[in-house]
Amino acid sequence: MAASAPAGDPPPFRQAELDGLPDPVARFLGRVLADGQPIPAELKIAWHGVFNMGGPGKDGWKHFTARQLFVPGAPGFVWDARIAMARGVPVRVRDGFVGGRGTMHGAVLGLVTVVRSEGSPELATAALQRYLGEAVWFPFALLPRHGVRWSAIDEGSARATLCVGEISVSLEFRFGDDGLVASVYAPARIFDDGRNPPRPLPWQARNLVWGEVDGRLVPRDAVVEWLLPEGPWAYWRGGPLRIATDAAGELPG
Repeated sequence: MAASAPAGDPPPFRQAELDGLPDPVARFLGRVLADGQPIPAELKIAWHGVFNMGGPGKDGWKHFTARQLFVPGAPGFVWDARIAMARGVPVRVRDGFVGGRGTMHGAVLGLVTVVRSEGSPELATAALQRYLGEAVWFPFALLPRHGVRWSAIDEGSARATLCVGEISVSLEFRFGDDGLVASVYAPARIFDDGRNPPRPLPWQARNLVWGEVDGRLVPRDAVVEWLLPEGPWAYWRGGPLRIATDAAGELPG
């Protein structure tokens, strides 16, 4: 990813970059970014939370920890997670969007593969949607300089579109009364429960609590869910433990 990003240090953020953006987007980015703020080429996040290993109607929440690398100039991410299963047996999961390709690999103890998927257009689209939604944790990636195009919907929401190669995705960002992103919504994202043919369904990520992590105003607690015909089904809940830039080095711990 780093090799695909533009060479050299990115220029610092300037308020003028917000000119012409929809009002709620300009207010949000103007609040979470400061004029002259350095823009890192890479960003790393250490996560913790719970992941639903069950399914609709039979939830099975398991604790996870993860580290994730983002490169907005590419753009892309790699997510390395450890999910605590029964009897203390961990499942290691690595998801990514690198070079326009989506990947997913899960293995018990990091050795015995239980799921592997990569290369399909559907997986790449879902991975890029995920990247765009997770940009609320590094909102400088939502600036037009990183290829994000914004269009107004109404006074409290706007649509973000990002293209990587032949893949184009759009998400609806909904803002609260405080000007921060309350939720991110996709009317159609591929849902695969492993039992039925994959199909597009509405999807959303709700930011429950905002606060500071390592000096950055970000969601401290968020939940991600599918909006199924029978009602919402949450499958991820968590938040960042630490956030570090390339200048700050590796995440501790």
